[in-house]
Amino acid sequence: MAAYLMLVLGGNENPTADDVTKALSSVGIEADSDALNHLISELEGKDLGEILEAGSGLLAKFGSGGGGGGGGGGGGGGGDAAEEKKEEEAVEEEAPPAVDMFGGGDDGGDY
Repeated sequence: MAAYLMLVLGGNENPTADDVTKALSSVGIEADSDALNHLISELEGKDLGEILEAGSGLLAKFGSGGGGGGGGGGGGGGGDAAEEKKEEEAVEEEAPPAVDMFGGGDDGGDY
């Protein structure tokens, strides 16, 4: 079907089974002749735009997939955030002094 549609978009309004077979073989795909002949016979004499529109209507019945993720959680009580921040500031500790990563002291060592 995709090869058929590409041929139509390329300007061939009524691709034949041979046209589709050539297009598929140009990219190394072997066409199933029975399925291709059935497709061509089903599409023969029909307007492709109408077929696509009818198919689009059928797909609409299925919906658009998952409902997506849940929304963000609701906000907590208003006063708690200010209390939490005060607590964090009070608990703040000093970082330990930086240490020479090569084990040397303040005397300069080998470096």
